[in-house]
Amino acid sequence: MIEKGRESLYHDYLEIIDLFRSYLRRKTKTEKNQRYQKQGNNAGEENSRVLLGNLYRSIKSCQKCSLHKLRNNLVFGAGNPDTELMLIGEAPGREEDFQGRPFVGAAGRLLTEALERIGLSRADVYIANILKCRPPGNRNPQPEEIEVCFPYLERQIEIIKPKLICTMGNFASQLLLKTSQGITHIRGKIQCYKENTSVIPIFHPAACIYKPGWGRNFLEDLMMVRDELGKRNNSKKIV
Repeated sequence: MIEKGRESLYHDYLEIIDLFRSYLRRKTKTEKNQRYQKQGNNAGEENSRVLLGNLYRSIKSCQKCSLHKLRNNLVFGAGNPDTELMLIGEAPGREEDFQGRPFVGAAGRLLTEALERIGLSRADVYIANILKCRPPGNRNPQPEEIEVCFPYLERQIEIIKPKLICTMGNFASQLLLKTSQGITHIRGKIQCYKENTSVIPIFHPAACIYKPGWGRNFLEDLMMVRDELGKRNNSKKIV
């Protein structure tokens, strides 16, 4: 009787050991998968930055149109290369040409302040323009200039893979959405750009300087952009 009891205890002991070993194997596998996933995410972040850097170096001496003759700096773009939100304008201005960074003049300051008011910062987004060089006198971009420069912007979008693109002003909105409608008719409306990316047109911040009454619409539209991005992130978490 005693021997049978010992044998039963021994079998229970072996079963506990097997269960504990199975637990350790599952735990080790889970931790390894999490480690690989983290490494993969870090690699993806690095790749976006590296790919944008490679693109910049390949175009920084671009001479495909006449704008290169007058530029001080090519204005490539700036911000978070792994952002879910891109903001796109039409072309650099005087300050941008001097500094080589987008939206650093009066319009840029208005944009920065508006982003801060809705709880975002320039570090949260990526900002670029259709043209990488300043048109003389800040004139409108010409068709031949857009034709040679737009592929650079398309490549930036392809690398960053944003969920939302906020087009600022007529030129950026009409070009990405392939429409002739003006910004006053399409602003604040969510539209499809590509399979996983949508576009929300808003006023250009420079226009809000000349037409202060548009400032409220500009801020409201940016709030809508922020809220739409939040909805998409929440939806992804639920799924």
